[in-house]
Amino acid sequence: MFKRFSFIAIAVGCACGAADAQPVRPVDEKLSSEVGEIIAGINAKDIDRATKYDAPDLVSMESGRPPSMGAKADHDGLSMAFKYSPSWHLTLIEESVDVAKSGDLAVYRGTYAEDSVRDGVPFTHTGNYVAGFRLDPDGIWRVHWSVIAWQGPSHKK
Repeated sequence: MFKRFSFIAIAVGCACGAADAQPVRPVDEKLSSEVGEIIAGINAKDIDRATKYDAPDLVSMESGRPPSMGAKADHDGLSMAFKYSPSWHLTLIEESVDVAKSGDLAVYRGTYAEDSVRDGVPFTHTGNYVAGFRLDPDGIWRVHWSVIAWQGPSHKK
């Protein structure tokens, strides 16, 4: 799940020499920007911003719950989460984008830290976010499916 937000970039290729570096493509930047907007919406508890790039047929799968089907279900679920956990905050740690040769499909992969407060106690955990984007006929990249998987249970900060 995802203020112009706190951004901690961990470049996977840092240990590689400059000759091994891959150029950043415009689609990579566009999708990273869109995910940044989603995270900013979540952190600001702005439901419209957080769901701005949801496709109408979105399928969202998260550990420990049945999949939700459709943009409305995602909107309603996030709305409940905002009420349940107003301190909920995401920080992106790492991201990558793989674009199909056709140029109209992409898979976004990211790792994030999720922080919240429960009964006055700060908790945190790390999670993975994988999303399938498609360049829709109107020229907007939208999330058509996503998977959120925690790397471990929440623990006290």
